[in-house]
Amino acid sequence: MNERTVAVNGIDLHLLEAGDGGAPLVLLCHGFPELGYSWRHQLPALAAAGYRAIAPDQRGYGGTSRPEAIEDYDIVHLTDDLLALLDLLGEEQAVVVGHDWGSMVLSHLVLRAPERVRAAMWMSVPFVPRPPAPPIAIMKQLFTDIWFYMLYFQEPGVADADLGADPRKTMRRFLHTASAEAPMEQLTGLVSARDGRGFVDRLVDPQGPSAWLSPEDLDVYVAAFEKSGFTGGINWYRNLDRNWSLTADQDGARVTMPAAFLGGKADPVLLMSPPDGMTAWCDEFRGITLVDGAGHWVQQEKPSEVNEALLGFLRELG
Repeated sequence: MNERTVAVNGIDLHLLEAGDGGAPLVLLCHGFPELGYSWRHQLPALAAAGYRAIAPDQRGYGGTSRPEAIEDYDIVHLTDDLLALLDLLGEEQAVVVGHDWGSMVLSHLVLRAPERVRAAMWMSVPFVPRPPAPPIAIMKQLFTDIWFYMLYFQEPGVADADLGADPRKTMRRFLHTASAEAPMEQLTGLVSARDGRGFVDRLVDPQGPSAWLSPEDLDVYVAAFEKSGFTGGINWYRNLDRNWSLTADQDGARVTMPAAFLGGKADPVLLMSPPDGMTAWCDEFRGITLVDGAGHWVQQEKPSEVNEALLGFLRELG
């Protein structure tokens, strides 16, 4: 893998890349709280199969710029970053793969600029149509008397200080709790009683080494978030209602290019947002792949299985 930083859309975007410059492009978009490094198992596999793979640290993360204004993290800025990157690379189209929040960016990208996306694969968070009301307003109705992490993230400074107080503790617990190594019921603390605890204290502290995350891998995440803090990534959540307001033109829009979903069978997100609903909104849906023994961090927990499914999807495109 090579790494470099490029100037796009008014920010410096740090990225990892592998493969020949003239090969078909696959753009890999990470989620929260991750990095382009989250695709470390996919980049060399894609390059070996004849593709050019690029995984940026998205806006607010890792080696990429961290603007101060919350509004600088809305969905227009996030999708403009990717479109500007394609322009810089001289690419008309890319196959785009999104995981977690990267999936939500992908969901807007395929509707906003469908001509730039050759095909799309969602991981862990499926495509969903634009809701009938602002998302935070809906959450406040659903969780009137219950603590919910997305609502906790809304007040500037609070979650930032909580997650940033000890980045090693935060990342060790977060990556464990949402993985298949932790019983799914242990994640219920993220939707639970208001008891005065913040986010990190509700996460499960692993009692031993991880089978999928090496100490060296954890060190990469810790070093990045010690430097950047978590505010950039949390600001993505603070734009949920703004994103809704900015995308009225996407109401009822369909996904027109080849599309697929991949997730871990033990991913708790699938309980909140099942992928089956995608079939009604995708004109060329290529199927759902659920990976045994994987939780939310599916491409890191089961890289071989994910690479096989991803390469199969790419081969079918011709």
